Amino acid sequence: MLAYFFIFCLGAIIGSFLNVVILRHNTGESIARGKSRCFDCGKPLKWKNLIPVASFIFQKGKCSACGSKISWQYPIVEIITGVLFALIFSVYGGSIFNFQFSIFNFLSVGYYFTIFSLLIIIAVYDIRHRIIPDLFVFSFIVLSAFSLFFELNAAGNFDFEIVKAGILGRFLAGIAFFSFFALIWFFSKGRAMGFGDAKLALGIGFFLGFLNGLTAIFISFWLGALAGVLLLIAAKKRYNMKSEIAFGPFLVLGTTIAFFAGGAILRFYL
Repeated sequence: MLAYFFIFCLGAIIGSFLNVVILRHNTGESIARGKSRCFDCGKPLKWKNLIPVASFIFQKGKCSACGSKISWQYPIVEIITGVLFALIFSVYGGSIFNFQFSIFNFLSVGYYFTIFSLLIIIAVYDIRHRIIPDLFVFSFIVLSAFSLFFELNAAGNFDFEIVKAGILGRFLAGIAFFSFFALIWFFSKGRAMGFGDAKLALGIGFFLGFLNGLTAIFISFWLGALAGVLLLIAAKKRYNMKSEIAFGPFLVLGTTIAFFAGGAILRFYL
């Protein structure tokens, strides 16, 4: 359990960095340089104000200098990243702290940490700005092309013919999902779906393959429809049938669910 606590803390720290990336991307500010500061009073934050999750709790969600409210995005992203890192570690890296270290476990954990960090950035940025930046979605697409190798190695089934068939299958899955979303974007003239969602679907196909990818997309549509209905009921003044809702976060959530539980969902359905 101690190992999972450390992995969660690592994830929370990375989540804090992801918040910086999300907030500074396309603003002209350097992601690597420049001290964190309060967006209202501009005062630089001290080390005690930068402890993931804990600082938000101890400061009661307010800036210690000016008392302005701190966005809930900060602790939510930190907690989600920590939880995802712990889940990834439980699946792919449990032996690292069990005196059975292998370079493959280390690479697998690092690979999936990176993949889901990109997905978190994509989801939160889309919520904030209704756009998926090319930098992050193309990075996800490129990295997703390597997922098959990690899965086959983990399963101990690294056969050339299987690899060849798997690569072709995932390529076709990505093209199929991309085409589906691109057609919706084209015929709706961007009103029903953004082109960024089509690019994200391409990466999902590469990352999950056809069956798990299809599961992810079905889950995304169901969750998106449910969220739309709930928003119409709970916030009638802000939302109506013509309101735009970012779909990228639902694709990311569906991908996450399918990644961890896609096999169980398919078995239950079949």
